[in-house]
Amino acid sequence: MLSVAICIATVVLAVVYMVLSITIVPAGTVGVVDVFGQVRDDPLPAGMNFVFPLASVVKMSIKTQIIELAENVPTKEGLTVHLEAAALIRLEPQEAVKMYRQVGYNYMPKVVIPQFRSIVREVTSGHEAKDLYTSVARTAMTADLKSQLGEAVKVRGVVVEETPLKKLELPKALQQAIEDKLQAEQASQKMQFVLDRERQEAERKGIEAEGISAFQKIVSNDINEGMLRWKGVEATQKLTNSPNTRIVIVGSGKNGLPLILNDEESEIGKRWVSKKK
Repeated sequence: MLSVAICIATVVLAVVYMVLSITIVPAGTVGVVDVFGQVRDDPLPAGMNFVFPLASVVKMSIKTQIIELAENVPTKEGLTVHLEAAALIRLEPQEAVKMYRQVGYNYMPKVVIPQFRSIVREVTSGHEAKDLYTSVARTAMTADLKSQLGEAVKVRGVVVEETPLKKLELPKALQQAIEDKLQAEQASQKMQFVLDRERQEAERKGIEAEGISAFQKIVSNDINEGMLRWKGVEATQKLTNSPNTRIVIVGSGKNGLPLILNDEESEIGKRWVSKKK
């Protein structure tokens, strides 16, 4: 009976030991094993793991996290602008043990956020306030922020994925001055367009006038008095043969032109003659 009891106790203890040794590491995290202050070199992967029952397993996230910053920052000329920025970062799994040893579990407010705040100020101080109004300057700021922050936290095993600028507010007076300048530039460009269009229209009219002048010169060289008299004779012959013609009066002299009178005009002429009589 004693041996059976011992066996049962041994099995129970073994089961209890196994149960206490099981540790579940959630997805997106790694486990750092800490046994009485001694940290194991290799982190535990996600899933079920067996560890010493008295060991403490610290779960550290390796998911992409976002940190946000909203504060007033200086520009190159000393003005203050309100900037809202963000950074998407993640911890490298193989660097989790190093981060836990050197900084601890809550590393974000100790390592990343101070560096982020300092670099944002450094980046904005390298640009003038008027340049921050353009997309080119904002793109350059985003690239500089990502590069410098990535270099600053790389030694801690932190990777910077993106550093978007969410909002940028310039001083009201400066913003109004920039808008006025942009409107003036747009008006100037519009006026330049109108001037170019009028200039092109003037050139077109000049070319058209030259063409008309050249045509008139060519035609005038081929037209003489004899030709005009012959055309007049041809026109008179056609009028006399036309069924619509009622009265054709040929002008006197060598330059006389035919005159056509219809029925209504003939009737008026007869009445006028009768009145004169």
